Formats: sequence, C-alpha cells, structure tokens
Amino acid sequence: MVAGPNPVFWGLARGPGRVRSEGLVLMMRVDGPILTMPPSLTAAAAQSFNAANAAHRGGRWQEALADFEAALGHDASLAQAHLGRARCLVQLGQTMAAREAFAACLRLEPRNFSAWLEAGHLCRQMGELQQAAGAYQRAIDTAPERFEAYLSMARVLPLLGQAELADQAFAQALQRLSHSEPAAERARKLADAAQRMGQYRLEQGDASGAVRALQSGLQALAARDSPSQVQGEGAERQELRASLRIDLGDALWRLGQRDPAMAALTAASAATEEATLARLGALSFRLNLWQEAIEVLRRNVELHPSSANALWNLAHLLAECWKMEQAEQVLAQAEALAPMPGAQSMRASMAGRRGDADTALAIYRELTAAPGGQQFASSAAMSSLYSDRLTAQEVAQLHRSLFAPLGAGARSRESFVREPLDGRRLRLGVVTADFHHQHPVNIFMQPVLREIDRSRFEVFVYFTGVSYDEQTRLAQRRVEHWEEVTSLNDVQLAKRIDADRIDVLLDLAGHTGQQRMSLFGRRAAPVQATYLGYPGSTGVPNMDWMIGDERVTPEADDALCSERVARLSGVVFCFAPETDYPEPDWSEPKFLQRPLTFGSFNNVPKLTPRTLSLWAQVLQAVPDSRLVLKAPSFGDATAVAAFSERLMALGVDLGRVEFRGPVGLDLMMAEYADIDIALDSVPYNGGTTSLQALWMGVPVVTLHGAHFVSRMGASFMTAAGLPAWVADTDAAYVSIAASMARDRAALLALKRGLRQRLKAHPAWDPAAHTRQMEQAIEQMARSSAVAI
Repeated sequence: MVAGPNPVFWGLARGPGRVRSEGLVLMMRVDGPILTMPPSLTAAAAQSFNAANAAHRGGRWQEALADFEAALGHDASLAQAHLGRARCLVQLGQTMAAREAFAACLRLEPRNFSAWLEAGHLCRQMGELQQAAGAYQRAIDTAPERFEAYLSMARVLPLLGQAELADQAFAQALQRLSHSEPAAERARKLADAAQRMGQYRLEQGDASGAVRALQSGLQALAARDSPSQVQGEGAERQELRASLRIDLGDALWRLGQRDPAMAALTAASAATEEATLARLGALSFRLNLWQEAIEVLRRNVELHPSSANALWNLAHLLAECWKMEQAEQVLAQAEALAPMPGAQSMRASMAGRRGDADTALAIYRELTAAPGGQQFASSAAMSSLYSDRLTAQEVAQLHRSLFAPLGAGARSRESFVREPLDGRRLRLGVVTADFHHQHPVNIFMQPVLREIDRSRFEVFVYFTGVSYDEQTRLAQRRVEHWEEVTSLNDVQLAKRIDADRIDVLLDLAGHTGQQRMSLFGRRAAPVQATYLGYPGSTGVPNMDWMIGDERVTPEADDALCSERVARLSGVVFCFAPETDYPEPDWSEPKFLQRPLTFGSFNNVPKLTPRTLSLWAQVLQAVPDSRLVLKAPSFGDATAVAAFSERLMALGVDLGRVEFRGPVGLDLMMAEYADIDIALDSVPYNGGTTSLQALWMGVPVVTLHGAHFVSRMGASFMTAAGLPAWVADTDAAYVSIAASMARDRAALLALKRGLRQRLKAHPAWDPAAHTRQMEQAIEQMARSSAVAI
C-alpha cells in the first residue's frame, strides 16, 4: 500500500451518493470478483444466492438474475445480491434497472470497491464521462492500494481533456503494481496494465501514447532479477509478450512506421496460444496483409486442430479473401466439431460473393426475422440491390420495412438547439470507416476534404474504422477535428457528436461494412444525410437527406427515397484521382490489330444472370470479339469454374473469355489497356470501376435502369457527353455494344481523347464538385435549423 493521501483526479463531493446512468447501452466485461455470501443468511437466501453465483459464472444471465432476485426476496439488505443483479441486468441490456441495482448496493455498502468501479464503467459506456470519473475517484478512496480504479481513471480522463492527469493516474496504477510479489507476478501485472493502457490510447487515437505504454509493458517482462523468478512461467510470459507486440505493431502501423510494425508482428507470430494467433490474424487482415493473415490462421489450426473456433476464424478469413471453396471446406470441418451460430450468415455472404444474390437475400431475410436478427438487416438490404427479380419499388419497400425498428425512441430534431448559422462556420460531422487505400469512399472524398472551404465549414471526422494506412493519415491532416470512435457505442458517440454541436451529420457508409445506421436511426444531429457509400435510399428513419443527381435520383422518383434528395448537377460522384495513372498510348497499331476486347472489372455479385445473358448476346453480335472478366473472386478456381459453366449454358465459347484475379490498384488500372469497351452490369451498375475505366480511356456501354443503383452508368456517360452509350432496353444495350465495336477507328479516336474530354467537364472538376456539395449541405442545414 502506498503511503500518503489518495490523489484526487476529478472533483467530486464526498459522501454516499448515487451514480446516474440514464440512457446506457453496455456490454461489460464480466471479470469482477466472485460474490461472497455473508455468513448470516437464512438457508433459503443462501440457496438462491449460491445458485445465482453458479448461473452467473456460466453466463446464464436470465437465470442468475432470477436467483439473485429470489435471494433479495428473502433478505433485501443483501448488498452482494444487488451487485450481482446489477451485473446481470447490464449483460441483458436492461440499463435503467442496472442503474438502480448499483445504487441499491452502494446505499447498503458505500465503500464497495467493485460497485463503484463497475458503476464507473457503466457511466463511461453511456457517455457520462464526468460521472464515470467521479465513480472511479470513489473507488480510489475506498481502496487506494488497488490499481484497477487508477487504470480506469487513466482511460476516461483524456476524454475529458485531462491528458496530463491521465498520465498521473497511469503512473499511480503502476506504482501500486510495483509492490506485487513475487517478482514474476509483478512483471506480469505491470505488463498487463501497460497493455490495457496501450489499448485505451489506441481507441482514443493516441498511437504515440500507445507505443510508450506497450513498450513499457515489454520492458517489464524483460526485467528479470534471477532465472528462478520466471521458472515455469516461460509460456505464459511468451504469450503475453506476443500479445503486447500485436498491439505495438498496430500502434506503429498507425504512425506510418511500417518496418518496425512488421518486425513486431513477425515476432508475435511465434505465439502458440489460439486466442493470440486469432488476434494476430485479424489484425493482419485489417492491415491488408491478407496472405500473412491466412498463414497465421492456418498455423493456428495446425496447433489447435480440435478447436472449432480456430477453424471458424480461418473459414471466415478465406471467405473474406474470396477463396470460397476453401472457406466452405474449413467451415464444414468447424461444424463437424461444434455448432457454429454464424454459419448461416457466412453461407449467405459466400452466396452473394458467388453471384447468387437471391439466395443471399433469402438467408439474410430469414436471419433478420429471427429474434435478435436486426444485425443482418443491412446485409439483406445490400443483397436486394443485386437481385434481378425485385422491382425498384420492392427494393424501396424492403428497405423501409427492414429499418423501421431503428427509429424507436429516437431524439426529436427540435431537441437539438444550435446557434444561428449566420456569422459562423457550419459544423459538419462525417461518419466513416473507409479512409484507407483503394476504398471508393477514400478515392472520392480525399479531393473533397482537400477542397472544402474552411472559412465556411468546420469539419469533424468520426472515424469508425479499423484499417489504417497513409491515406488515413492524409485524411486526418486534411480536417480540423479527427475523432477515433471505433470503440464507442451509439450512446457514447451520439453524446460526443452533440457535445461538438454538429449541424449536419453526413454518413458515408449506408448499409456497407462498419456502418452506424442505428446511430442515425435514433438521431444524433439536427440534420442527417447520407452520401457516397451506398448507391440508393437507406430506408432508415431520421435520415433526412440523401445526395444524388438529376439522373440517379430524378424528382419523378422521389417516392423511392425515404429521404429528401439534394441533387447535384452533372454527376453524383466526382472522380478526380490524386494518384497519377498513366494513360495507355491508344495510337499504337496493336490496338487496331487485336480482336475487339470487351471487359468488366466489377465484383462477382454484380454478374447476375441477366448481366451474363446480355454479355453472351454481345459476344454473339460481335464475331471474334473477346471478353475479359476481372474480379477478386476469379483468383478462386471454383468461381472461374462456376462462371464458365454459366457462360457455356448461354452458348458462349470459353475460348473467347479470359478470367483474371485481383492485383494492386496501380496494376489494375494499367490492365484497362487490354480493354476496348467496358460492359456495365445490371441491375447494380459499376460505380468506381466505370469511372476508372473512363479515366483510362475505356468507354462504357450501360443500361438505364429503374433506381439509383441501376442509373449510375447513365449518369456518368451522360455527364461525359456520351449519351449514345446509354441504352433504354436490353436489345438496345446489345445493339449499342455492337455498333460501337464496328467502327474501330472512331472508337480509338474517342479513347485517345477521353481523359481530356472528362477533365473539360465540370463533373470531373473536384473544386466545382466541392462547391456544389457545400451548397447542398448549407441548404440542408438551413431547411431544418433549430436555433436558440
């Protein structure tokens, strides 16, 4: 125990009190001490209390709750039963009742360390940071010799702008741990505390602070007074060291220190524990080190062949890497060992990646309809965009029905009060996970961040992602406020956004990965809008606006949108890449001499039966032409075999078809030199791929469809001054492809001047596009302003 007065890190009135915890949404770690039974209990109370403890240890929260309440029915003064009840209620998501249970415990035992500590966690998770700090201070006062409350205080103080005090709190935690005995146990606890602090710093976006904390943990493990102090603990120490290195690699990567990061991750790969290797594999994949990730998880399976979870992790990764046949085989092995609750959703994902949108949609709808299945609603919505069978009206209605529950209990727009816009900058919040290399959101938004008028807009990016690279750091430099919020739940994030007094909150994900649609559904700002990440209406309650253009979202089709539509002139997406992609030299004779080559670089889910049928008809209409199909899936032999079979069934000679797998973005762009004409997909048009094709001198044959997702090609080609490439019917699509292929000289002339043609149009001018975006956002803010 450290002598001297207890540090006060946050002002809080002493004396018994209640920790308010309204509005909490929490998933708390269940790592508190086992509850002890007072000796004076009646036999009936003791029986219920013991049963509750057993159920709690087994994770049977509802059963444990009933038994704790039974014990309290026998003796309402049993503080430990109130604490156990609070823990169960938190796990069950009954937050208001959990608040009262913690308060009941603390009324009976004002010096209960665990109750104060966990009440602090509760407040932090709900975004009540000052109350969290107050609860942690009470825990410190109660047991100043313990380190846990100091460590928790160090986690919350930076969020209150008290970084220096947070460092002091961490030092106090380490000081208490430095008196642990024996030395080996002391080193382990110091390293564990340092790792937690490193993880806290990472979640707050302080990668440098994380590096310092994690390196201190590694130093603690390296300090050995004598070999006998670590005898018998080599394996445990090795795993903890590997775990620290995983987090250190993550932190170094975020700082752009790739070589030291790779060294840390390589050293961590010597681990043997299943959980450690699973973490390393997951991080490697997030860092786009997918080959290394597969190798790590294969080794995990070799070391733990009887682990269903190790097999599951490998199957999931293989599916994410578009290796469907291998993923299916490994998933079957996992299911042979134990039931896999996520197997259905993985099979739905694999069906979509194989181009079977209707099977994927059917599975996701079934999962969404099951109790607790709302998490699959966005996957169902996304799958519907690929379906040949659904009309535009059916897709719109499906979206509305899937997401209606998200509006329950939402804040009203009128509850947000902001200063009048006149005379100040508009506060624009951007919610995204996708500022990283090759992601379409990053490609389209980086020029907007570069061009936005800072005299009119104050930009806050709420980054919900887990992938970091030089593009992430570039985006961070381009905005005034960058908030790392991946670890925040919706309640916490909504409080952060409101504290920043955001005027317009812009979603860049829609129903794609790492989206926060539930946040928008409950309303986190007075004006909310969606743009870029999702090609259509979200159907989400309280999403006030979507940004479109006159072709993807014509006024006549407003009924398809649950949002109001802000229409940009020209084109909805401005493609102005900041990377220099050299144009092919289309004047070379080889381009006239080779067979006319059609191509598609779209992902496999877009290659629907209707799309393949159109392409088969085009090949028939243009004798001796070829078709190049490039997609991540075509690195997998089973995908190539499946699509070969589908094309043969349509009468296509496979000698005229070439399948290509994934390569880096620079190489992919260069491959457009092999394509004369790009063929668009239906109903889900190419977005980024079509604009990339145009940029590289490859015009696109497209079909004007019935809603946003099937009108993107028409928008791009019309904005480029090439409306003759847009078809209104399937027959016209085939006819246009054939006629454009017929005059090779005219085609080459177009290709040679296509990039300059684009640059001459305002739709490809990032400054002009940004001015339009600014006007649209100001229009949204003023149309819904609630001023003080």
